[in-house]
Amino acid sequence: MKTAAIHSRIDPETKEKAETILHRLGMSPTEAIRMFYTQITLRNGLPFSVEIPNEETEQALEDSRSGRNLERFESADALIDSWK
Repeated sequence: MKTAAIHSRIDPETKEKAETILHRLGMSPTEAIRMFYTQITLRNGLPFSVEIPNEETEQALEDSRSGRNLERFESADALIDSWK
């Protein structure tokens, strides 16, 4: 019998967006949390990678947030072409 409860506070916009997605998947928030906890126990850790960003990534994130050193492209194709 399920008797343990979890109480958590979350940003209302994040909650609404997540619950919309869960609804489209045909599941409730309770089912999603149960699945998340089950995966934690099966994997003996989080079911996704969580890492502290290295210095280069931290700088890129800061630049992006502040609008510095950004390269803009006319289209997604132009962006992809720049990788060649």
